[in-house]
Amino acid sequence: MNFEDLKSQWKKQPKAEAPENGAKSIAKKINTMRKKQLITNMVLGATLLILIGFFFYIMAYRDQTVLWGLVTMMGALLGRIVIEIYSVRRLGKLNIGLDARQFKNRMTAYYQKRKGIHYILTPLILLAYCGGFVRLLPAFKAHLSGGFYTYIVVSSVVLIVFFSIFIGYHVRKELAILKTLKET
Repeated sequence: MNFEDLKSQWKKQPKAEAPENGAKSIAKKINTMRKKQLITNMVLGATLLILIGFFFYIMAYRDQTVLWGLVTMMGALLGRIVIEIYSVRRLGKLNIGLDARQFKNRMTAYYQKRKGIHYILTPLILLAYCGGFVRLLPAFKAHLSGGFYTYIVVSSVVLIVFFSIFIGYHVRKELAILKTLKET
């Protein structure tokens, strides 16, 4: 009787149907994610170039505090760029032509790594960047007017809050896309 019950329950299970244009839909989502990661790299790269230009413009190598503050900020940006390049390459290597189980396993592995990047490395990189900026504040205070120094401090706090919210929004959005791909 148990075998018959199992057989009956097996037949009652809903059949998983492949979505229409499933491979095209997955490829489109992956390409969208790759484009967003490339745009992120371009923005980070432009910011890095601006910091490098600023480094030489103010001759930061003359003041150890400024030197290490800017090097920390540039290192944080460079680290994030390297992580994103690695992620873009890894995403590009995902073969959507694999059978569903293999694709899901690879997508799950990619998803787990991106979660680690977003929940561990991104906050650490952001903290390093902010730490580098904080190291610059004594030099700003010494060489800038009180009003402009206050403006820099207040605007940097506003910007870090804004960018944290912005980054959080895009992280959730990317993870939602990855989750749907993983479940496909």
